[in-house]
Amino acid sequence: MIKKMGVAWQLRLRMAERDMYSTTDLVPLLAERGVRLSREQVYRLVTAPPQRLSMDVLAALCDILTCTPNDLITVEVVNAQVAKEAGAAGGPPPPVQRSTIRRPPAS
Repeated sequence: MIKKMGVAWQLRLRMAERDMYSTTDLVPLLAERGVRLSREQVYRLVTAPPQRLSMDVLAALCDILTCTPNDLITVEVVNAQVAKEAGAAGGPPPPVQRSTIRRPPAS
């Protein structure tokens, strides 16, 4: 069995703890730290877990919110166990089921 892992992105919560409720509040604060992101980019950063995050952005967020990366990102198990793909365990492959194609009679 393989564990499926995920992350919980806590940026919105950390912002609320500091009375920051608008995503646009972050734009000038990030710019002060050399991180130039559009309002749309910051909105996506706040509202959804990023697939990729530069160290500069992470460091700036931690500085702005006086927190650590562990305060922003929580690793969690998404599914307790996920079955491996068939045949991946080294056992025999599943039997092949053959099919027959039949053509309708000619009229």
